[in-house]
Amino acid sequence: MSDSPQNDSQHNDQPQEFQTLSGEPVRMVRFRIARPQREEKWGQYVVPVKGHTTLVDALEWIKSNIDLTLMFRHSCHHGSCGTCGMIVNNNQALACTTRVMDLVEEAEAAGQDRKSFAIEVRPLQTMDHLGDLAVDPARLFRDFPRDADYLRPSEANKGSEVPQEIAEYQRFENCIECGLCVSSCPVVTMRDFMGPAGLASYNREVTKHPERSGELLPQVDSDRGVWGCDRHLACSQVCPTGVYPAKHIVQLQKKIKKTKQEPGKE
Repeated sequence: MSDSPQNDSQHNDQPQEFQTLSGEPVRMVRFRIARPQREEKWGQYVVPVKGHTTLVDALEWIKSNIDLTLMFRHSCHHGSCGTCGMIVNNNQALACTTRVMDLVEEAEAAGQDRKSFAIEVRPLQTMDHLGDLAVDPARLFRDFPRDADYLRPSEANKGSEVPQEIAEYQRFENCIECGLCVSSCPVVTMRDFMGPAGLASYNREVTKHPERSGELLPQVDSDRGVWGCDRHLACSQVCPTGVYPAKHIVQLQKKIKKTKQEPGKE
């Protein structure tokens, strides 16, 4: 098998649209996938797509039917693990919640030619590249506070009787650590900056555990920390779970200013 197998030559031999035996419409969609570590930097593939097909579904079809060497990360298939973050048509997105036909319809609405249109998929920026669409998320976690609390009281069971074994119902924080905010942040690409995911985690920790403020706030009171944010707001725009990291950064800035205004503080 070559370094960058392709099936683009099949495109003209297959109909643009057809139906399954059950009458379900199928559309042949072209994908252009970045493969930075290969001699040929892009792989071209044509994939049969149904109305419910997600980008992860399409990538799995490519891996199963065309190219066993294609590398990408995925796990839950329903937007809760944060593993499958990618750049899709220049937008950071979770592959498992991105419906392929939505991308096709957006392209057609923008006037792109149906025959030449291709969905372009690239790996997340600002992280170490492992291969094809797979990245190492270590960069994302480097600037999270140590011993951070990832749980919070659940809003789903208010007023419900709590079992004797637990003090309260709890749930995980909204952040699924997908890295989309870090990949989209222009500041991270320009200079040493802790990044929106880590700073949001600091704010959550200080909010839940004010007794840690004296320990944690000095760690983000720098140009590498909260003062490095240029307020592009890209992080909040791409967050798939509504964390709004930019809001957390502003809240941290306010907490630092308030601390410095307290009697006995500089």
